[in-house]
Amino acid sequence: MIYDFVVIGGGIIGMSTAMQLQQAYPGRSVLVLEKESGPARHQTGHNSGVIHAGVYYKPGSLKARFCKEGNIATRQFCEQHDIKYDQCGKLLVATNAVELERMQALVGRCAENGIEIEVLDAEQLKAREPNISGVGAIFVPSTGIVSYTEISARMGELVQANGGEVRFNTEVQKLEEFADRVTVFTNEGRVQGRYLVACAGLHADRIVRMMGLEPDFKIIPFRGEYFLLDAQHNQIVNHLIYPIPDPELPFLGVHLTRMIDGTVTVGPNAVIAFAREGYGKFDISLKDCFEMFSYPGMLKVLMRNFKISLVELKNSLCKRGYLKLVQKYCPSLTLDDLKPYPAGIRAQAVAKDGSLVDDFLFFNTQRALAVCNAPSPAATSAIPIGGYIVEQVKGLVESAEADDAAQVVA
Repeated sequence: MIYDFVVIGGGIIGMSTAMQLQQAYPGRSVLVLEKESGPARHQTGHNSGVIHAGVYYKPGSLKARFCKEGNIATRQFCEQHDIKYDQCGKLLVATNAVELERMQALVGRCAENGIEIEVLDAEQLKAREPNISGVGAIFVPSTGIVSYTEISARMGELVQANGGEVRFNTEVQKLEEFADRVTVFTNEGRVQGRYLVACAGLHADRIVRMMGLEPDFKIIPFRGEYFLLDAQHNQIVNHLIYPIPDPELPFLGVHLTRMIDGTVTVGPNAVIAFAREGYGKFDISLKDCFEMFSYPGMLKVLMRNFKISLVELKNSLCKRGYLKLVQKYCPSLTLDDLKPYPAGIRAQAVAKDGSLVDDFLFFNTQRALAVCNAPSPAATSAIPIGGYIVEQVKGLVESAEADDAAQVVA
């Protein structure tokens, strides 16, 4: 059997894409391949579950557009399929004069992106969050929380209910593209597809190589470490609490996140992982390390961010340093309040010049398309990203069908 569409990756973007391919091409066959035993086992299932509003992103970028659309689409999907979510809102808290000035820049960014906000002074902040200290804050009411694992699983069920297939425990090992199809070699045998979409996350650059292309980026894994607050603190905040980000740093900083199960987490930081799926501090893959540290862009990243990298590493190894980051805005927390919690891995595309690829990135051949960089807020944005991918695939289909028609005429 030759499937019309083969999708690699059972995370939320892969499942969203498969679901929307069925909507765009009713009656055509869709197959999802996932190397793990279930959906959302990597980035999708290891994030904080936040439905982002789109505060930070450059106006006009795909991130800004997809996030705003995805915030609405995610909530609508949850309502349609009886998935629990909580539109609890988010507070971006300034703790000093420098952060207060940075906060004003974010106010302008929200206006440019059309994000509804409310600016609070110190008294208004304290009224909303008695346990949070700050000199001002931005309240973003459209931010929420959800389980993206549950959303991914439901999308997979919809794919199957509409006649598609989802195969777990099926790892892609090789690709061969021909004029009329793509052959996918897996640990479970060969699969043929007329078109291929790869949503492989942590292995995106390797898939590009399998497609016969040479990527001008490398996936560098950053581990984000979290702590779980002791259960007595499950009501410590009413909203999500974020620091005002430093514009010179690539990630957003440690925040307090209410989870959809009622718990509260603290994190994440951002440290280099020594394995692409290295969720433990001491997980090491020699293959991944060699690829990473022999890549010129990686060395440039380390040089540019040397000081902050050392600080993040110190805080990773010493819980007290991590705690100080949280005590800036929540001084009542103590070391004993921070309990172990699973880490996540962020698949960050890094260019050869050492710059972090900040927006979505795609590679394609005549019959295959790969999602190469899907940075946060990818989970929030999964439905519009899937729609965008489908539009790109339509271009491949139209081009291939036009070629076929021309050959028939000839």
